[in-house]
Amino acid sequence: MGKEIGESNPFLETGHEDDAGAVFVLESKGNWRHAGFHLTTAIVGPSILTLPYAFKGLGWPLGFLCLTVMGVVTFYSYYLMSKVLDHREKEGRRHIRFRELAADVFGSGGMFYFVIFIQTAINTGVSIGAILLAAECLEVLLSYINMASLFLSLGYTYLVVGGCINAGYSKSAPKRDYSLDPTQSTRAFDAFTSISILAAIFGNGILPEIQATLAPPATGKMVKGLLMCYAVILLTFYPAAVSGYWVFGNKANSNILKSLMPDEGPSLAPTWVMGLAVIFVLFQLFAIGLVYSQVAYEIMEKKSADVKQGMFSKRNLIPRLLLRTLYIVFCAFIAAMLPFFGDINAVVGAVGFIPLDFILPMLMYNMTYKPSRKSLTYLINISIIVVFTGTGIMGTFSSVRKLVLDASKFKLFSNDVVD
Repeated sequence: MGKEIGESNPFLETGHEDDAGAVFVLESKGNWRHAGFHLTTAIVGPSILTLPYAFKGLGWPLGFLCLTVMGVVTFYSYYLMSKVLDHREKEGRRHIRFRELAADVFGSGGMFYFVIFIQTAINTGVSIGAILLAAECLEVLLSYINMASLFLSLGYTYLVVGGCINAGYSKSAPKRDYSLDPTQSTRAFDAFTSISILAAIFGNGILPEIQATLAPPATGKMVKGLLMCYAVILLTFYPAAVSGYWVFGNKANSNILKSLMPDEGPSLAPTWVMGLAVIFVLFQLFAIGLVYSQVAYEIMEKKSADVKQGMFSKRNLIPRLLLRTLYIVFCAFIAAMLPFFGDINAVVGAVGFIPLDFILPMLMYNMTYKPSRKSLTYLINISIIVVFTGTGIMGTFSSVRKLVLDASKFKLFSNDVVD
């Protein structure tokens, strides 16, 4: 049945040798460590600076629960997707793109375009969010540029954690308030918005493209890469979330660096610590931009480039530079025009990451391996699909609602990023 679908589906690749997007962008040379590095870059990024902000809509118990559940579900989800990719490869159809994998599994051209739409939304949203966060960090850096030489000392996560602990015990420590909104409906909306932010933090939406960078056979390499990535997640997400929320409570900013170095009042952490953290964040944002932009570049270059003339030939180099520059300029323009870092995170999480990372992998696994409807695997997958479909719908509504409400607080091309 799978082969019949694959042979009749016009949206599947028949070979990659004439595919400029595959040859120029998605080179398959890496090992499991490369998979771990790519996954860690895609997931464990400066978006962890938003974790205390996500906690303020959930509180301590629900915040811990949601952070843990999202971590477990995404690890399971990525593991299942890797198994689906391995299964298709053994059948002679090695997929290097999420959209082509989905079209193969579902036998639908509609799913091909659905995944393109969602991936484009994610990649553009992540690029815009990265630019917004980089702009905020550059503002801090401009004030403390003399501390730039210390950027090699520590990673930004534990610099921020150390800054939060210092702030918590300082004389200028803010009054801690962990109460949620008194209105039940607003409290529910805040919770779903926070869950959407967590989905954006844990999501990556490009696992097939990451697995495509591995030298075949890829079986087992992604699992090792996932274990490496989630070991880093365990060491970074919880300390950042706990320390930031402990200090600032429901006053936490969507970028915890802004809470530690407020526009008004004294800095709550040593300036050299924050300056070094900002430098690390900027380096990481550059790496994240490269990883997430690959899908957009691959889509553009599949049609615009001529693989027979070489990656750096005049025929290909000029269009590639032009298209990539226009894409970055577009993302930068939107980021400058609409300064909503926390809100952008929530919308991207609800609209993009939840469908691609919390729903489709389970659905594709059930359709590929066809486990018994009474089996534990099938029941777990269906339960996750049902729960996160509802969560995605509510998260979309709540995050868009917050975006609309915050629209009254900003001016076009304002220098202040709205939470």
